[in-house]
Formats: sequence, C-alpha cells, structure tokens
Amino acid sequence: METIALAEVAAVLADPSRATMCLVLLDGRAWTVGELAKAAGIALSTASEHVTRLADAGFVARVKQGRASYVRIADPRVAELIEHLAQHAEHRPVTGLKSSLRAKRLGFARTCYDHLAGVLGVAVRDGMLATGLVDAADGLALTGRGREVLAGLGVPAAPGAAGRRPLLRDCLDWTERRDHLAGALPAALLDRAVDAGWVAHDGHRAVKVLPAAAKPFAALGVDLDALGAPTRP
Repeated sequence: METIALAEVAAVLADPSRATMCLVLLDGRAWTVGELAKAAGIALSTASEHVTRLADAGFVARVKQGRASYVRIADPRVAELIEHLAQHAEHRPVTGLKSSLRAKRLGFARTCYDHLAGVLGVAVRDGMLATGLVDAADGLALTGRGREVLAGLGVPAAPGAAGRRPLLRDCLDWTERRDHLAGALPAALLDRAVDAGWVAHDGHRAVKVLPAAAKPFAALGVDLDALGAPTRP
C-alpha cells in the first residue's frame, strides 16, 4: 500500500504543467487559476483540470475571497516535499546569463514556501543563535531576549495563525547544505520584512534585499554587508 501511495504522489507531479504550477505556488502566495495557467503556458480550462487533480491529491487548497477564487499550497509539509524534489532539477548546470543571474538570486535569498532561505535564511538562523535570540540546547526555542528584539521589530513572537505548527524548527537548505529556520515565527518574520519594506519578492521565489533591511537584520545578528547582500532600491 505504501508503494501504491508513493506512486500516486509521484504521478501528481509527473505532468510538467502541474509541476510548474506547484513550483510557482512555492512562493507562499495564493494565485488565481488564470495566473497559474499563464505561468504554465496552458489554457485556462486545462489549468482548472490540473488544479482539481492537485486539490484531490491534497497538494493545494482553494480559497474564496469575495468573488475571486485563489489556489495555494495546502500546508507546509506539501511545500517541503516540492522544495526537496525541486533540488534535483535545480542542480542541473546553468546555461545562459539570464539563468545564471536567476540562480545567483535564488541562492542568496529566496522563499522556501513562507520563510526565508538561501544564504540570507541560513545567516538569520546563525545570527539569532549567536546573539542569544534563539537557543538550541534542547531543541530550538525563542529566548526572552529574542521575544524583546522581535517585538521591537514588530514581529509577533506567538503568531496567531500558528495552530499546531511549531514556532521554530530546522529546515535543510538545499543550496547551502545547512539549516535555515522554518515554522510559524520565521513565516511571521518574512511577512513583516515584506510589509516593512526590508525585502521584496523579486520574481519567482527570489527575494530582493532593500536598503532599509540593514538595521532590522543587524538586530537579528546578520551583517548584510559582510554577506555581500546585493541591496537594490
């Protein structure tokens, strides 16, 4: 039965259009079926059929907002599965200047579903541990000082939407081969960083570091200049 279940999961992603749609949804945002159709280069009716297949398999969830209907990754576990599978495709040699620039941007800073990954994501984990904002002695835990610093940055230390999701956990970064932070708290941190204008989405999954990021990230123990962050207005 486990073999059958695994084959069924693999079959969902075996179609290039469905795989493309899943990769697009990895940026953590909700997309309309029309937007997914455009991203995959297929007809709207075909995209709708693919979304139904993905929804039936538990990969995506449909969300209604007024008259509009959106699609998003069902939960973080699905995002992690797709992220880990995507690493095999991303390891292929880069060809062309455009692809090379995209790979560099994704490698430095990107979204891993709803939290920061890449060089920047790993640096946030290292910085928060080094400055005592997070303690790893008995599993990852936010310290009292960590709560104070995050509160000063406007990041809720106990995100209301956490539910059963852990506040902090490690997530292996496939480009850095080291852990970055995942969970409800890193998700809230990314939301705050985008809302405050510290970072911005820069195309598919890439994250652009903005000049305003220097001070708040320094509070998290991250020296953006030392990382060689390509800050852009």
